[in-house]
Amino acid sequence: MATLYVSPHPDDFRSLLALIAAEFCPSSCLQTLTEDPPASLNARSRPTLLLGAGEGDSVLSGASAVAWYLANQGNRAGIDTKQQSQVWQWLSFADNELTPVSCAVVFPLMGVMGVDKKLQQSSRAELIRVLKVLDQALEPRTFLVGESVTLADMAVATAVLLPFKYVLEPSDRKVLTNVTRWFTTCTNQPQFLKVLGKITLCEKMVPVTPKTNAAANASPAVDSADATANGPPKTEAQLKKEAKKREKLEKFQQKKDMEAKKKTQPLTEKKAKPEKKELGVITYSVPTAPGEKKDVISPLPDSYSPQYVEAAWYSWWEKQGFFKPEYGRKSISDQNPRGVFMMCIPPPNVTGSLHLGHALTNAIQDSLTRWHRMLGETTLWNPGCDHAGIATQVVVEKKLKRERGLSRHDLGRENFIQEVWKWKNEKGDRIYHQLKKLGSSLDWDRACFTMDPKLSYAVQEAFIRMHDEGVIYRSKRLVNWSCTLNSAISDIEVDKKELSGRTLLPVPGYKEKVEFGVLVSFAYKVDGSDEEVIVATTRIETMLGDSGVAVHPADPRYQHLKGKMVLHPFCDRKMPIVSDEFVDMSFGTGAVKITPAHDHNDYEVGERHNLAFINILDENGLLINVPPPFLGMKRFEARKAVLQALMDKGHFKEIKDNPMVVPVCSRSKDIVEPLLKPQWYVNCTDMGKQAADAVREGRLKIIPDHHLKTWFNWMDNIRDWCISRQLWWGHRIPAYFITVNDPSVKPGEDMDGHYWMSGRSEEEAREKAAKRFNVSADKITLRQDDDVLDTWFSSGIFPFSIFGWPNETQDLNVFYPGTLLETGHDILFFWVARMVMMGLKLTGKLPFKEVYLHAVVRDAHGRKMSKSLGNVIDPLDVITGISLEGLHALLMDSNLDPVEVEKAKQGQASDYPNGIPECGTDALRFALCAYTGQGRDINLDVNRILGYRHFCNKLWNAVKFAMKTLGDNFVPSEKAQLCGEESVSDRWILSRLSAAVGLCDAGFKAYDFPTITTAIYNFWLYELCDVYLESVKPVFNKAEEDSASQRQALVCRQTLYSCLDVGLRLLSPIMPFVSEELYQRLPRRRPQSDPPSISVTPYPNTEEFCWHSEEVDRDMEFVMTVIKTIRSLRADYNLTKTRADCYLQCIDSATVSLVQKYSLQIQTLSYSQAVIPVTGNQPVPGGCAVAIASDRCTVNLMLKGLIDVEKEVTKLMTKKGDLEKQMEKMREKMAKSDYKEKVPVKVQEQDADKLRQSQTELEKVKEAMDNFRKMM
Repeated sequence: MATLYVSPHPDDFRSLLALIAAEFCPSSCLQTLTEDPPASLNARSRPTLLLGAGEGDSVLSGASAVAWYLANQGNRAGIDTKQQSQVWQWLSFADNELTPVSCAVVFPLMGVMGVDKKLQQSSRAELIRVLKVLDQALEPRTFLVGESVTLADMAVATAVLLPFKYVLEPSDRKVLTNVTRWFTTCTNQPQFLKVLGKITLCEKMVPVTPKTNAAANASPAVDSADATANGPPKTEAQLKKEAKKREKLEKFQQKKDMEAKKKTQPLTEKKAKPEKKELGVITYSVPTAPGEKKDVISPLPDSYSPQYVEAAWYSWWEKQGFFKPEYGRKSISDQNPRGVFMMCIPPPNVTGSLHLGHALTNAIQDSLTRWHRMLGETTLWNPGCDHAGIATQVVVEKKLKRERGLSRHDLGRENFIQEVWKWKNEKGDRIYHQLKKLGSSLDWDRACFTMDPKLSYAVQEAFIRMHDEGVIYRSKRLVNWSCTLNSAISDIEVDKKELSGRTLLPVPGYKEKVEFGVLVSFAYKVDGSDEEVIVATTRIETMLGDSGVAVHPADPRYQHLKGKMVLHPFCDRKMPIVSDEFVDMSFGTGAVKITPAHDHNDYEVGERHNLAFINILDENGLLINVPPPFLGMKRFEARKAVLQALMDKGHFKEIKDNPMVVPVCSRSKDIVEPLLKPQWYVNCTDMGKQAADAVREGRLKIIPDHHLKTWFNWMDNIRDWCISRQLWWGHRIPAYFITVNDPSVKPGEDMDGHYWMSGRSEEEAREKAAKRFNVSADKITLRQDDDVLDTWFSSGIFPFSIFGWPNETQDLNVFYPGTLLETGHDILFFWVARMVMMGLKLTGKLPFKEVYLHAVVRDAHGRKMSKSLGNVIDPLDVITGISLEGLHALLMDSNLDPVEVEKAKQGQASDYPNGIPECGTDALRFALCAYTGQGRDINLDVNRILGYRHFCNKLWNAVKFAMKTLGDNFVPSEKAQLCGEESVSDRWILSRLSAAVGLCDAGFKAYDFPTITTAIYNFWLYELCDVYLESVKPVFNKAEEDSASQRQALVCRQTLYSCLDVGLRLLSPIMPFVSEELYQRLPRRRPQSDPPSISVTPYPNTEEFCWHSEEVDRDMEFVMTVIKTIRSLRADYNLTKTRADCYLQCIDSATVSLVQKYSLQIQTLSYSQAVIPVTGNQPVPGGCAVAIASDRCTVNLMLKGLIDVEKEVTKLMTKKGDLEKQMEKMREKMAKSDYKEKVPVKVQEQDADKLRQSQTELEKVKEAMDNFRKMM
């Protein structure tokens, strides 16, 4: 057994790191002791890990070594070499960057000695700086490495644990949004909670009350051997030090009390100003009737608020008809040279409520639709809703039972269907309201419901045509049967529940749970012999329907039994032993019981060998066609009875655990039974071949192409499709069973297709039947099939039924075939393939030219969205925000059992400890599009969406500042074009704008949404806001000095306007609300003729915006490198407000010219006093700090006279001494004789890295000291 020695101090973060890593380690045989390791182990500090019981076993000492070993055992140190390197990088960051500065801030609060005084003064600011670096790294991530917790998260989280507990006040945490979000996520993981408990975050930085436990004298992260209660008596020098420390602590407390007193005094207006920067809720309060245009005259609020921005726009867009293909044209039939774009929505279930999967679908589809509309194409995105046969019937049946105590059978079919329509009319448009909230630009006048008369007529017509042609036929085969629903269900409605062994599962209709995941072996006696054949099954009750035993033809064990019979123990049935190659000789005894009527594989064996098909289950799951006492039993009660009867008769052999997959009905949670039923089937062989050929020949394109393998696999091996459903709600099958009242015609059977006739009415069916049987119509009696069609049948003809097919309509001629089908890859076969097959079959045309399949949304941990995990999120809760209590309340309204509710609550508390903040529609859409890497599952961290709300705020502030800069009287030029007087900054930003236009255009064409979002985000944030707006401030400040300055400012304003105008148009398809709100505030180039809304304004194209210059980009890239180097030097020497002269040593005259050309930009963006370019051979004045910007330029920042040189040298001397001590200690450690053998290779590598880093840092310190000495 391994032993882990840790410190008992509750704040010893190094020991806590080891304990957390141990929680992630699957090995349970780890003993934890809060005492010093034995002296014989030669371990200098805790934590220490002893790998074994004896003293000669391996010893790991130090947090990094111990944590690495434990994390590696739990596969938390990176899944590959790249990830392991990243984990090491963060371990180094925690050790070298975070831990020293965290200790420097926290230790004085805890009364710990030995912290450098000078370091204490600036340590808090340094801590915030380091954490900002971490914050930036975490902006696009949930965890530091990969998609789950790794040692990187454990190490960095424990390194910032004490600052979060004692130092970082709420105002600090607001600045560090991403770090706080990540830290909270980590510390709410079960493994962290077990070690740390619930963390209380700091409200106010005050000295920490010493702990009263045995470890109170031990400082955190300092080896407790130095502070043990039984240590030697303190010397006089130590006592003096302690007295001095107490005096200092008292002064510190007085200072803190003064600060607290100041905070309690009334705040002046000046102090209240920073509060304006917080993202708050601002509402739109101007009275605006639905459909009227929003007020855009009032000033913009101080900050972005989704509630304000998203108010009123949608109803105006809708009323103006912007979403209709007729907008801006006389007739949709008129030829549009720019083309037609048509896409139909994957119709959501009428019972449904949006989840994030729907939100992803709609974000992508609406962005594409809006882009095509802005391209000037005749654009239609057609909405619709699916009647969702089983789901809707279940909902209404439950409602009837709950409210009136009735079943559907009590009401009768017609009355029940009326109840469903009543429910649909009351509740069924909820999902439409949710779609509108997401900004979906659908043509609502064309909204269709699959049970509408128009679509129902198309469904009836499709069935009759395919039945008359023989493509639809009647047959008795095995189907997926739900005894609870009394209906066949489709494969997509069957959940595969994986079991590792014996498991008790709840089954509807049974009080006690039912046993699954076991394999029962029993024997059949061979007829006329003493021999027996042992078989095994996971469904022992089905042995009552056995009609044979199969063995492999090559199995030597059973050669002598060929042609023999076995005897059924409970009836006089004799069953043949048949030879079939489907049998696996190596599994079990190599003999398999065959139940053709209740197993898909056995069905095919039964067909091949002409075995009896004995159905032992009725539609309710009760046993039929079996001997007493089993007759009439419920199927799973019979399971126990059959097992006992086999034992009693001596046929039972054994029972053992068996991993298996149990089919569960997703609607009723019942166990699905294979059942023989006469049903209607679609012959898919020819249609499947046509669908496969359409893709092979390039007529239909599937994107991304890695789905082609799945497509061809399904289409080339397609099975016939069962379209019967034993429901009342849905399209009743227009087929009639014929009884001929004529003795010359023999009576037919239900499964005989010859006695079934389809028709648009009873009259039509009767006439067709009279012709078939050559009798008069009055001798025909008809009975319509009670079943309805599979919901996927009506969905399969959706792309043309919505336009009135089979009638020739204007919409059908213009919009069919459609352009694109966009959906999730999980319904490629169930929906996409069937649309293609039925489109080709019934119209002779493909229903669309391209299929784009997006990824499936999973949660931040890569888990499938599931109610029982508590990770199914309503997108409206992300848009408006919801508390943790609100999320819990939603669970209480669900159908989960209490155990699942508790599990789901824990999941919610872990992922959303503070609930979900209000993010807004635009941020949600942008995040979903940014996540959409082709073909991958999306691990969506809801907290990351908040980052895009902050982006909206940055956008908002940028436009507000820019509009103020433009001024009230600004008039943009009629056309966006260069005038020839643009400054280098203007040329650069226009080049970057053109590059963004090109990237967005290419991205939309390739369905590469991350490229689009990245291009827009980078342009607005890093190019326009961070560089251009800052660099042109001097231009506007000097605008009134002379005519040349005025002219330059005017050119600059035109450039700025182009950036705003084009930047918002690029953004509009993805963020429709904020782009409209801001665009409406801009002046127009041609006020009389420009479109009224950004949604119908042309999308920027590369022909108009053709100013991209690689040379300009390259020059500016060099200039930005110089600027960043100067800024870095300023930060190194703490020049926060002081401007210094900057000498730039250039390698050649061309570089000097370039620096001179951009000198204003360099001076402005680097906060320099003056920028002086010099060639390599020209001397630079003494007293400069030096840094290399690139191989072409060295930065010399003049520090002489700006800083206290002696003070800086003293600080550096201290730093140099500390580094030399660290290096000496490390060299001693590495020089030990047993170092190579005892220390793990990874730890040796880490030690070598630390030594290298210290060496590099020491060289920098020496260089800086030399520079300062030159100034003395």
